[in-house]
Amino acid sequence: MEARSHTVTNQAPPLVGYDVFTCDRALSEAVGRHLPADLLDGAREELRTLGRATGSEQVREWGELANAFPPRLRTHDRYGRRIDEVEFHPAWHRLLGKSVAAGLTDAWDRPGGHVRRAAGFMVATQAEAGHGCPVSMTHAAVPALRAEPALAAVWEPLAVSRVYERELRPAAGKAGVLLGMGLTEKQGGSDVRANTTSARPLAAAGEYVLTGHKWFCSAPMSDAFLVLARAPGGLTCFLVPRVLDDGGRNAFALQRLKDKLGNRSNASAEVEFDGTTWARRVGEEGQGLRTVMGMVAATRLDCVLGSAALMRQAVAQAVHHASYRSAFGGPLADKPLMRNVLADLAVESEAATVLGMRLAAAYDSGTERELALLRIAVPAAKYWVTKRCVPVVAEALECLGGNGYVEESGLPRLLRESPLNSVWEGAGNIQALDVLRALRTEPAALDAYLREVGEARGADPRLDRAIRGVLTELADLEGVEARARRLAERMALVLQGALLVRWAPPEVADAFCAGRLGGDTGSAFGTLPHTLDLRAVVERARPVE
Repeated sequence: MEARSHTVTNQAPPLVGYDVFTCDRALSEAVGRHLPADLLDGAREELRTLGRATGSEQVREWGELANAFPPRLRTHDRYGRRIDEVEFHPAWHRLLGKSVAAGLTDAWDRPGGHVRRAAGFMVATQAEAGHGCPVSMTHAAVPALRAEPALAAVWEPLAVSRVYERELRPAAGKAGVLLGMGLTEKQGGSDVRANTTSARPLAAAGEYVLTGHKWFCSAPMSDAFLVLARAPGGLTCFLVPRVLDDGGRNAFALQRLKDKLGNRSNASAEVEFDGTTWARRVGEEGQGLRTVMGMVAATRLDCVLGSAALMRQAVAQAVHHASYRSAFGGPLADKPLMRNVLADLAVESEAATVLGMRLAAAYDSGTERELALLRIAVPAAKYWVTKRCVPVVAEALECLGGNGYVEESGLPRLLRESPLNSVWEGAGNIQALDVLRALRTEPAALDAYLREVGEARGADPRLDRAIRGVLTELADLEGVEARARRLAERMALVLQGALLVRWAPPEVADAFCAGRLGGDTGSAFGTLPHTLDLRAVVERARPVE
């Protein structure tokens, strides 16, 4: 019998057994907005199925187990033979299998594929973010593979397959594969032009052997990796399979696994190529950066989507807790100051979701204008949204008080994960400089951006002033590199504001424009003007059907 002093009261029930997709109004509305009518019913049913699974107690437990029992490196078998394998908890494989089966690596040729896949990625990674890494890289590898049609003919159908097979064996004998990438090295980091890995051509056309290393190689149990190395003609992209066609293991030595702050379910390895590592050239010699840029852009968008998913889950947990927790005579969510905090967090989360889904829709459109928009909006979004993730998750954790600081709440895991997307695929400075590069070299990119934000002109005076402010920044390029972060931030905020003014409920757009564009707020969350309709903003963010 439970002691009277330990009777549990005034505690929020666990947030499980709900549809993660349907309960996310911003996300479900974005799917309805960006997909053609004839695709909507099928897409919604797929996403509801994934949403119910993600919100289930079973899948939530898989996420906890995958992180509680992180991967282990096995360099040798019991007989001393080199095997270079990583062991994962079964929960990791179950999560990957579910995401692959949901089509999260299949977007490029499916009607509405990028919007459907982006929404699914945001849903699935709310249960566990780490497994999104191999899913993201496999999806993003497709445009790089297409630089070498013969390779794409073999590997692309396997990459977009809905079958997950964990065993390492020749790709020809598998129904589906995962693909990764290895670009950075110890001495170079984000400066991939400093790569020293060398590629020596063999007699057979397109075949090489590699000598060198990769400092970060995530998901090393993938079936093949796109890597950069120096061939005689310059920096070149190569496909490095883990298993060769004859069944033998390629020389792919895993030196150690990184001991990371978060993302602990996902293995990130240091890899060595010993001079016999077989590789197949992808694209032309000397065109390695051009070949991988399509892959990098796609993974950068996934960083935006991944951060938006983390924010959404953190906000859902905070609103859920505050709706059930009573303090000072009533539910926390009804207290004016807590309502302000929750509304401010909800606005940030919705702005990230709307922007990420708009960029996914641009991929589906494929027009010159939409592709030009991506070239400037993706690095701006990647810069800003991923940086907002940490403070959002930290504030959401605080909404749970001491309960949020305890591992069982799940918020510490979200907080450890929250800086990751800002670091991966080029940290903040790289993204801000890429915005400048697009401004300097691609006039169509700026034109597409201005046309996009111009769609909302006249709807809100605070947005109009912010647009004029961006134009003023662009008119004065003196010392622009030193203020590239400021410019990327302003461009991202104006784009978010324009999208919310066009598509979000008035109370959400009003709060965003007041807090982010109008200067009528403090530096911390929870400082929105009290005259706004904050109750409606919080109610919209509540994770209930």
